[in-house]
Amino acid sequence: MSIMAIDKKEITKNFEPGSVEHKWYAHWQDKGYFKSVPNDKEPYTIVMPPPNVTGILHMGHCLNNTIQDILIRDARMHGKNACWVPGTDHASIATEAKVVAMLREKGIKKSDLSREKFLEYAWEWKEKYGGIILDQLKKLGFSLDWDRTTFTMDEHYYDSVIQTFIDLHKKGVIYRGKRMINWDVSALTALSDEEVIRKETQQNLYHLKYKLVGDKVGDADSITVATVRPETIMGDVAVAVHPNDPRYTNLIGKKVLVPLINREIPIIADDYVTLDFGTGALKITPAHDQNDHALGLKHGLEIIDVFNDDGTMSEAAQIYVGEERFAVRKKIVKELEEKGFLTKTESYTSEVGYSERTDVVVEPRLSMQWWVSTEKLATPALKAVMEEEIKFYPTKYRNLYRHWMENIKDWCISRQLWWGQRIPAWYDQSGNIFIAATEAEARKQAAEADSDFNEKTSVLTQDEDCLDTWFSSWLWPMEVFKGISDPGNKEIDYYYPSQTLVTAPEIIFFWVARMIMAGYEYKNMKPFDAVYFTGIVRDKQGRKMSKSLGNSPDLLLLIEQYGADATRFGIMIASPAGNDILFDESALEQGRNFCNKMWNAQKLLLMWQEKQDGSTTPNPDDAVAIQWFTNRLAEVQKNIAEQMKQFKLSEALKQLYSLIWDDFCSWYLEWVKPGMDQPMAGHTYQTSVDFLSTMMQLLHPFMPFVTEEIYHNIAERKEDLCVQQYKVSADVNAAYLKQGSTLKTVISGLRDARIKNNIKPKDAISLHILTENKEHYSSIIPLLQKQVNAKEIQFVNAAVEGAINIVIGKEQFYIESDAPIDTAAQLDGLRKEQKHLESFLISIEKKLGNEKFIANAKEEVILLEKKKQTDAQEKLVLIGESIVAIEAIK
Repeated sequence: MSIMAIDKKEITKNFEPGSVEHKWYAHWQDKGYFKSVPNDKEPYTIVMPPPNVTGILHMGHCLNNTIQDILIRDARMHGKNACWVPGTDHASIATEAKVVAMLREKGIKKSDLSREKFLEYAWEWKEKYGGIILDQLKKLGFSLDWDRTTFTMDEHYYDSVIQTFIDLHKKGVIYRGKRMINWDVSALTALSDEEVIRKETQQNLYHLKYKLVGDKVGDADSITVATVRPETIMGDVAVAVHPNDPRYTNLIGKKVLVPLINREIPIIADDYVTLDFGTGALKITPAHDQNDHALGLKHGLEIIDVFNDDGTMSEAAQIYVGEERFAVRKKIVKELEEKGFLTKTESYTSEVGYSERTDVVVEPRLSMQWWVSTEKLATPALKAVMEEEIKFYPTKYRNLYRHWMENIKDWCISRQLWWGQRIPAWYDQSGNIFIAATEAEARKQAAEADSDFNEKTSVLTQDEDCLDTWFSSWLWPMEVFKGISDPGNKEIDYYYPSQTLVTAPEIIFFWVARMIMAGYEYKNMKPFDAVYFTGIVRDKQGRKMSKSLGNSPDLLLLIEQYGADATRFGIMIASPAGNDILFDESALEQGRNFCNKMWNAQKLLLMWQEKQDGSTTPNPDDAVAIQWFTNRLAEVQKNIAEQMKQFKLSEALKQLYSLIWDDFCSWYLEWVKPGMDQPMAGHTYQTSVDFLSTMMQLLHPFMPFVTEEIYHNIAERKEDLCVQQYKVSADVNAAYLKQGSTLKTVISGLRDARIKNNIKPKDAISLHILTENKEHYSSIIPLLQKQVNAKEIQFVNAAVEGAINIVIGKEQFYIESDAPIDTAAQLDGLRKEQKHLESFLISIEKKLGNEKFIANAKEEVILLEKKKQTDAQEKLVLIGESIVAIEAIK
């Protein structure tokens, strides 16, 4: 009995996805198909890259998670214990910004709240909005083990992050130090280098005069520097020139005055200075530039920070105090010009750092922060990828990964935020630091270290900062199975390492590299076997989709309009691994049409069900069609199996699309269709149902809803397609494939000839075949005769006078009909084809005559080109003969 049998009378005209999607997703969940527990099967594990709790479903999520669902459904249908773990990331910066904005609408400032009260609001916001994106994922049919949903601030997860911090601090990997960092003036927090997006920005380069202190040196009474940041001149502590620059040799050691504030600073020499940039003289501001800071340390220069945390001018700036930095830039340029310091302004393009989260220009700042020393952690992680213990798809990302890992910098992990795992560092009044999971543990440490410290009453203060979000998510593949908080448990030992990570290349450093480092540090093994990098979803103009550009469609509306299957099809049909996707809504229309094409094929079979004669033996008339399609299906099944292993998912979907739309619907069903008022052979009907069932199974990982529905509509089932195991594909018989291919080519050619010669489909013809390979055609004659409406088909040894002559492949065909023959049209068609073949042959011969091509191309490629050459030459001979024969008749 069918699991969810449907009355055939209720089947709609077209596929209606809405009700079908809801019905099947609820059914799959009720059956527990997505749940996984350790057993004796081979595990296939994917951990979902956790979307931010601030997120809503967009095209990037659609692509990334559709790929994961295809892989997990395919593994499940291969008999593996498929486990796909969902979850969300607390996203410190983004979430805190959302909460602050929510409070602002209520007239509440964060600065007026205690940390505890603010976190109450944050958790309230998370409970209300944090799960929205996970609920939305269900609309696309994603087969996630929802019982395993993990949040990076869950209690066990929080504890694992703190535990990791303490462990790495004990090992000396984590340390506290004052170094240059990237500062987000909007979020008021430090950022790691990877959270800074470098954008090419049009700016102005300002040439400013710094007056010499004392007498002129020769003709010089000043030195000119070039800067794009005049608002930082109040933090200048030196002017640097190259020691070998003849323009400035006699100025080295002299002093100049900083414009507007008249503070004396020295002119120093350093070969860091580029002779041909700007004026060859640089202003040195150690508090506001990474390179300037290095020079400051080298030359023992003072550090003056002219900015407040929010990007306004500090008291140290002396002027424009409290005003916003870019507003000050405009004002100070005007003042410098009015007072004669600005001598020149020129357009200048350079890369400027922007916050990945808030999109504000980042300020380099010297700041006391917590850091991870990454060099030792990176060594095994680099080796694992370069030696392909972990495989990257596409492989081009290995070089990007290698470059970053070989030039890795220490990781700033402290953030000046409240939402996140709070740094487990405690300070006594003398500034001593104690690292502990709880205050009680820290107090115990402090008392042991200092006899004057009273464990119960002395003051001990916890660090106000929280940890970088990525410091929690680098534990994701382990801690979703509690591998850190409960090491050695049954689940971590069974599911880890996972098999595949699907992610975007832009977080290869943020997340992928760090997960690999954490995996080798805490499990001494890789976290996953393979990483599949998706491309970026772009619009038809090639622009990255974003809210600000208004070019990002509402994914939920697309699902509502086209259905989940069509949406999945649309995003996957044009998404080769690692390459960007130019999204076009027409691909979703193509997906919807594909659903309807399969729906109509199903309806045709159900109609034939009523006409079948009940026979169980093969019908000789259908043998060619069945033999061909049996082998075509086996061929595609083998191809798809290999493509899935190589993550060529788009190519696999295209093969299935062609198999179902063209080979099955357009050709096979036409070939086995019974005549008017004639019964259908029972064996042919059942074979056709089996073909469609197998194709629905192969397509199911890509388009789960329509395939499950059709699978149940066309036959009584004891098991759902979702968990139906693949059958081993049959061996492929090349002879049957060639036979079917020939048949398709000949039928298409003859039908085209009919149209060009105005022979109606209902008008019978006599067909004559001039070939040296009669055996190849003999078995397909009955089906060919039926398909081209030929009253007779004969083999001939010479041209048939007065007949329509066409060349198909390497053979000549002659059509006799009662309709008048237009020899002029025949000649015109043959000459056009002759001209086309001649041009094609020239291009092939040019390629084969290219020594570079012959030297570098694979042998099979060269052989293929030579075959094309031979085929074209042979066909040109036949066309030439046909032209001569027709002209002789004329």
